[in-house]
Amino acid sequence: MSTHQSKELLNKLYQQTDEFIHLAVSNWQMLPHKQFADKATPDKWSANQCLQHLNSYGNYYLPAIKKAFEVAKQKNAVANAIFKSGWLGNYFTNLMQPKADGSLPKKMQSPKNHQPQNNTESHFVIAEFIEQQEQLLQLLEQAKEVDLNSIKVPISIAPFIKLKLGDVFMFLVAHNQRHVLQAEKAIEQYRN
Repeated sequence: MSTHQSKELLNKLYQQTDEFIHLAVSNWQMLPHKQFADKATPDKWSANQCLQHLNSYGNYYLPAIKKAFEVAKQKNAVANAIFKSGWLGNYFTNLMQPKADGSLPKKMQSPKNHQPQNNTESHFVIAEFIEQQEQLLQLLEQAKEVDLNSIKVPISIAPFIKLKLGDVFMFLVAHNQRHVLQAEKAIEQYRN
């Protein structure tokens, strides 16, 4: 488990998310669909599929976080300067977090409800990703006014399990980072 200054943690996650948006706007939107959607090898995801996967998580977590905020407002929860990660949240974040050298932790099977289903036009997939990341920026900003320890959010693979809001943010950004790197590798492999 780890302990963080709440605002510093939120600022770090905000900066990482902002970098994802910048990459999508400045690079990915300029690529032709074929380059963004083609797989380098049959057993690997294309950049398009990586973003579809992230969008499916955003479709679950962004509304779940908003709902948790509403509950917190009703309880008049106030911000806490310190966030202490829970053991399960810390485990999930570390499972997703790319290593310092940019390599990805062990390959994992994606839950069935979060697997890409089709080859949707890339500009739609990228636009949805950008929109979701912008929503995440707004939520990270709003989170500075609430207690990251006391607000709980159900996880997508088992909604009866709830994680602290701070852990959900850390997991979500680590998961985004993992698949953004995977998308970048897919684009690079296509070029080669």
